[in-house]
Amino acid sequence: MAIYLAKRLFGACIVLWAVITITFGLMHAIPGGPFTQEKKLPPAVMATVEARYHLDEPLWNQYVDYVRHAAVLDLGPSYKYPGKTVNDIIAETLPVSAELGLISLFLAIGAGILAGMAAAWYKNTWVDYGMMIGATLGVSVPSFIFAAVLIQLFAFTWPVLPAALWKGPAYVILPALALAAQPTAFIMRLTRSSLVDALGQDYIRTARSRGIGSWSLLYRHALRNALLPVVSYIGPLAAALMTGSFIVETIFAIPGLGRHFVTSIYNRDYTVILGITIFYSFLIMMMNLLVDLIYLLLDPRITVDSRKEE
Repeated sequence: MAIYLAKRLFGACIVLWAVITITFGLMHAIPGGPFTQEKKLPPAVMATVEARYHLDEPLWNQYVDYVRHAAVLDLGPSYKYPGKTVNDIIAETLPVSAELGLISLFLAIGAGILAGMAAAWYKNTWVDYGMMIGATLGVSVPSFIFAAVLIQLFAFTWPVLPAALWKGPAYVILPALALAAQPTAFIMRLTRSSLVDALGQDYIRTARSRGIGSWSLLYRHALRNALLPVVSYIGPLAAALMTGSFIVETIFAIPGLGRHFVTSIYNRDYTVILGITIFYSFLIMMMNLLVDLIYLLLDPRITVDSRKEE
């Protein structure tokens, strides 16, 4: 196990280095820079600003310097927020995104698994058809459309919830629902498909012939194996939701990590773009590693050696 974890962590370092290299190259390939404005700064002022942030050095030197600092978790200063580093921005905004993301994740997992179970158990009935129609809509409609509809219905037509900002529990409901809608639909479809397949297996028929009750058959025997594809999806989903939905946070004016990422792109704040990209990539890899470890708990037939082969 220790060797397996060491190999995975080493591979994660290689991937992070590739992410830094590609993102760094793409950002500097775009014309302009973080201090490019419609009204040009005087050359002396521009030279002073670039020298302060070492932007006047050759690109190769900037790249090596950034990688060297990133290796010790120093993601550099922000070009657009004077006095703040990228580490400060992540530390300030991540709790907001994580709170919203965890609430959305639990909503998606709970509603998606329960709806998928109902659709699978009542296969080819009106329950199944209704759930699948809802899942198809959830997968097809983007989150910003859900957000707009929710704001129109519950903030204007029936003004019972606030439309934006982040000032208390009531402000969480609409963005959490908008953020959880699409993942709920995916989880519902995965659960239904996997559970239908599991309920058709020989061991389920054997358990049913022995007189095991319906709920025990569903929960104790079929659901455990059916959750493996769902767990695979939940890993990267958790990383995406916890770092903030860029569109949803912008629509609801939530001061989270996703909103800062969008703003940094507009402002060409190179260090913020790089820092959030690295952080997001790291979370995805750690969640994927966690998923592999959860596999071992859900299915004893899966071993570390079999995960290595994959």
